[in-house]
Amino acid sequence: MSAMSMPGQTWLGAAASFLVMWIVMMVAMMLPSLVPTLRRYHKAGLGRLTALVGVGYFAVWTVFGMVAYLLGVALPRATPIAIGVVVLMAGFLQFTAWKARHLACCREARTRGRTAWQHGLSLGLHCSQCNVGLMAILLVIGVMDLRAMAAVAVAITVERLAPAGERIARATGAIALGAGSVLIARAAGLG
Repeated sequence: MSAMSMPGQTWLGAAASFLVMWIVMMVAMMLPSLVPTLRRYHKAGLGRLTALVGVGYFAVWTVFGMVAYLLGVALPRATPIAIGVVVLMAGFLQFTAWKARHLACCREARTRGRTAWQHGLSLGLHCSQCNVGLMAILLVIGVMDLRAMAAVAVAITVERLAPAGERIARATGAIALGAGSVLIARAAGLG
């Protein structure tokens, strides 16, 4: 990610450029899975506050992007074996109870007893925690890789909206485990 700065661009300019790109990318990736929740919120008689739910949700993803940028600047370029390890770990994460719990929270999207802002923040926190493994894959493969971005967006949307989201998460995890193993084998000269 640190390679994204342009010659003569300040650190702050590079960070701002990344953040703008990140926000646009997050809206494109996460909106398909968020729309049904926003629709339910709107139908619950809270129409004018629906936009505030979305703003709270994407505020969490913006903070996630800031942390991702800082990690990308602070850590040296990942070695091929480290990329494989991250993909492998993300695959394992897809099988955990922690992932299942956050996925269930993303899928439920309860609105009672919360302001629109609180609901958006809560939903964004659960969603970012639910998808941290998939986002880690995107970050190590490259946030500018449209194929990777599309694959992660589809995985997130299907996990959240399909009737058997937990099974989809495990299938995605199996794919990530296989991909991570192949990346590690290649990096070690075994494949």
